[in-house]
Amino acid sequence: MQIWNAKLTSSAPSAGVPRSELPRLDLLRSFEAAARLLSFTLAAQELSLTQSAVSRQIQMLESDLAVTLFERRHRALTLTEAGKVMQRAVVESLERLRDATARVRGTAPPRQVAITTTPSFASLWLIPRLAKFTANHPGVDVRLSATMEVLELERARIDVAVRFSPIAKGLGKPLFEESVLPVCAPQLITKGVHRLEKPADLQHHTLLAFETPHGMALTVDWTPWFEIMGVSDLPMKSTIRFTQYADAVAAAVAGQGVVIGRMPLLNELMRAGKLVAPFQGLAASERGFFVATSTRATGNLDAQDFVRWLRAEAELV
Repeated sequence: MQIWNAKLTSSAPSAGVPRSELPRLDLLRSFEAAARLLSFTLAAQELSLTQSAVSRQIQMLESDLAVTLFERRHRALTLTEAGKVMQRAVVESLERLRDATARVRGTAPPRQVAITTTPSFASLWLIPRLAKFTANHPGVDVRLSATMEVLELERARIDVAVRFSPIAKGLGKPLFEESVLPVCAPQLITKGVHRLEKPADLQHHTLLAFETPHGMALTVDWTPWFEIMGVSDLPMKSTIRFTQYADAVAAAVAGQGVVIGRMPLLNELMRAGKLVAPFQGLAASERGFFVATSTRATGNLDAQDFVRWLRAEAELV
């Protein structure tokens, strides 16, 4: 200890960085969350602050830097070029601080990303792509909870949630919006007595239905498509009900009937030719998939990488 003190007193003092040149840490924390989520509301939820508090902190940071960091549009938030530069710097600084903290403590921080989403999104979209993320993040333990239950992220110790919700709820920028149209195996439009050539032909085929809440029609997911096609609710020859949408899709691939195709979840099956759309007309369902993150994800750089990876993959859809 004496040697250490002697070295300190004999060394020239470090110039350091004047505090006046550094933004306040709480402002940077709010900026990082808002830049990652592209939403002051979601950033406030993550940081346990009010939306107005986050908005004020961003304004203070912009005033301090004398630049605009966000373009504020109706129900949309985007980073300016200055904002993108600042985001990269803040994320890199936080990552270096985390690594330094781990070295000082002499322990390796646990690397885990806990995710929750619907079974259909997990099996039809996420899992087929997940190997891309794990290949670039060796040593990261990915924990996936596929459930229709809306888990409380903090209590369930979840980092990231991908949730299916009406766009009108204003949850921020969706990964992608959903569109629907009927799909089936190729043989249903090329073989048999009742080929699918026009919407009225649906009445000769089996409806592969996802179980709906009590009191809702089995064809509720078909409604947007029926509306743009100008047809009424068509009776089907028979119905097979499933508790999981992915199972209804598997039955469609096997040629057992017609299912409403929820795009882009089924894009890969369509590209592979396992499913085809017998009719033209893609209808917007006015629903989409949205990303939410917990407070614990703020200090989990792997979780932040996962969210960035999700959005990049969604851009390819």
